[in-house]
Amino acid sequence: MNGEGRKMHVQLKRGEVGEYCILPGDPGRCELIAKRFENPVKMAQNREFITYTGTLLGKPVTVCSTGIGGPSAAIAVEELCSLGAHTFIRVGTCGGISLDVQGGDIVIVTAAVRQDGTSREYAPIEFPATANFEVTTALKNAAKTMNIKSHLGIVQSKDSFYGQHSPERMPTSFELTQKWEAWKRLGVLASEMETSTVFTVSSALRARAGAVLLALWNQEREKAALKNVEASETEIAIDIAIEAIKELMQKD
Repeated sequence: MNGEGRKMHVQLKRGEVGEYCILPGDPGRCELIAKRFENPVKMAQNREFITYTGTLLGKPVTVCSTGIGGPSAAIAVEELCSLGAHTFIRVGTCGGISLDVQGGDIVIVTAAVRQDGTSREYAPIEFPATANFEVTTALKNAAKTMNIKSHLGIVQSKDSFYGQHSPERMPTSFELTQKWEAWKRLGVLASEMETSTVFTVSSALRARAGAVLLALWNQEREKAALKNVEASETEIAIDIAIEAIKELMQKD
């Protein structure tokens, strides 16, 4: 902390963070999410971390961006948790792996493949990166109530965007392509870059975490010459997260 008691990276102090936090990767999404809050106030902006706090059902709630990848996501969870947050919902995007996942579909994550480096600083690789059951149930209930189609299952979290999209030009191409084939055979739904870290760090800190993602498109559907819709609007995923937090607040 600095002399004012503010955390080094998120630049927040106690009293500025709600117990329930939404974590988008993209800082540009924070204002859009904050507009769903009652009386949102921009609390801080530093590096990739932009934070707003408002209320839902009269209780404080926060949105804080994490940037791209596990290292900055871990920092956000660590510092927000130390300031009183106990429930985290990652809201972001992913690319489909399973042929069932099309662009525009919603993926509610139950667990994540730990193909990242950050989570290994928190738990041995044998430890699973799993979502909290209560948070996942609230997300699924919200999607059902809103009559939104959603997929429930496992995603892959990786550190290298281009390692996924251009594996053949990487020196480790054999390992990358073989593991990708394994994820396909195991029914992994989609690929993204933060969820395994958010889940593992939350487990280590005894916090709750879940994730709801918008599928942007599906490279496997393109390879299979199937209809491959592209999407970019995350509003539906945001609305699901907001309704899930309301349910959790009521139950807590």
